[in-house]
Amino acid sequence: MAPMPSRKVVVRGRAGRLVYNSARRGLRGVARVYLRVEVVGQERVPKSGAFIVAPVHRSAIDSPLTGLVLERPTRFMAKSSAFVNGPISAFLTWAGAFPVDRDGTDFAAIHTLESLIEGGEPVVVFPEGTRKAGDRVTDLRDGPAFIAARQRIPIVPVGIGGTDKAMPKGSKFLLPRKVVFVIGEPIYPDVELEGRVPRRVISELTEQVRVELERLYAEASDRAD
Repeated sequence: MAPMPSRKVVVRGRAGRLVYNSARRGLRGVARVYLRVEVVGQERVPKSGAFIVAPVHRSAIDSPLTGLVLERPTRFMAKSSAFVNGPISAFLTWAGAFPVDRDGTDFAAIHTLESLIEGGEPVVVFPEGTRKAGDRVTDLRDGPAFIAARQRIPIVPVGIGGTDKAMPKGSKFLLPRKVVFVIGEPIYPDVELEGRVPRRVISELTEQVRVELERLYAEASDRAD
């Protein structure tokens, strides 16, 4: 059995941040030219504090592109199988990713996620859990809503259009197709500042995110066509 990948995330010093930000700007420029990436609603991203970025998930490139287009650097979960290859694992860790086992409840990943949030960092979590197909957004997982409510932080929904054409499922090559991100208004959990989070709050927040994600995804897809 292969060893479980480390849940540690990179803590960058000043020099590391300079290299990371320079590489990020360069890759962002490439994405804008090759994929004609357009971002709508950048001003809706909170300027400080932690929050959960909740995008739709239609392509393998959704995660890295989300990290590139947002003005604030983000951390993100990635499936644990992506960390098996040494060089790829090193790159993902450097880019701010940490592994999650999608076959069950990964308490180590949840602990890492909450530690990052408590440190004031934004984290990307796909509420659909895995790549989906079609125009509808259904069957969201409650995890992002639970964490947001427990930590008293907002969820920022993001519709992504065009990535399913730029890199369809099973494709090994990135095609020059237009990609559009539409960022929604932050959604705050309706919960007291202290105390336990009622199950009702989690369910209602998940449904709010689902409805908004479906709307944002439709807008992003229309703009990408």
